[in-house]
Amino acid sequence: MLKAIRERPSLQGLVLISPTMFWLIVFLLIPLVLVVVISFGMRGTYGNVEYTFTTDNYTRLLNAQYAGILWDSTWIAFLTTVFCLLTGYPLAYFMARVHPRHRSLLMFLVLVPFWTNFLIRIYAWLIILRGEGVLSAVMTALGLMQGVGLWLFEQIQLYTPGAVLIGMVYEFIPFMILPLYSTLEKLDPALLEAAADLGARPWRAFLRVTLPLSVPGIIAGSILVFIPAMGMFVVPDLMGGARTVLVGNLIRNQYLVARDWPFGSAASMVLMLLTLALTLVYTRSSGFGEELVV
Repeated sequence: MLKAIRERPSLQGLVLISPTMFWLIVFLLIPLVLVVVISFGMRGTYGNVEYTFTTDNYTRLLNAQYAGILWDSTWIAFLTTVFCLLTGYPLAYFMARVHPRHRSLLMFLVLVPFWTNFLIRIYAWLIILRGEGVLSAVMTALGLMQGVGLWLFEQIQLYTPGAVLIGMVYEFIPFMILPLYSTLEKLDPALLEAAADLGARPWRAFLRVTLPLSVPGIIAGSILVFIPAMGMFVVPDLMGGARTVLVGNLIRNQYLVARDWPFGSAASMVLMLLTLALTLVYTRSSGFGEELVV
């Protein structure tokens, strides 16, 4: 057996990938098939799954209430991606242009939040954004809790969509910064020097040289942020309360509270297909669809 493996490169490749294939089949493919099967079943009287074939669970998602939840989830994920890009791009650009000996420190500062438990970081935001929290106290001390300042605080205080957006951006911004930095760090400075020699101002050189060449990083960062943001339920649960229900919360409640696994499975499949469709449309419109499919 060992001799046959040594003599046949194809068998060597099969042996090398077999642990990964086993893991994917057992922990990804089989559970996904089970979710698909359950999504066409029905909830029993006592919360059990009755394995019949019905599309009622999918048609329920066309209800205005659930369609609104899907829309809210897509909109929040889109805004999260946009704000992560707008705030992460300047930092990634600065990290790529700073002296090499300072890059390790900046990378450490970007990654250090991951050293702390996710829930602890979210509870820190609860203290900051609650009605009598840190932000409210600071704004009151500065005399900003009136007029525009008061309106702004009402939009981002705890248990509002604005608070959910802040928590989502805070959680996912490293996933935008890292691929952007990886792309920008590889750009040849000679290209910007050539643009300057040809009379291009810095902002025009950025728009005509740096920005187009950083599109792969933008695409990668957007995918890394948008996909998990679509299914996030912890941040909306803790920072949005009952006012903000996203599809992740819907799925969680169907499995753990309502015990309606067929409907939760149907919502999971719709979420997965919707996320895949939006990602493919985005990447194809940017010229990277073929690479994603491959």
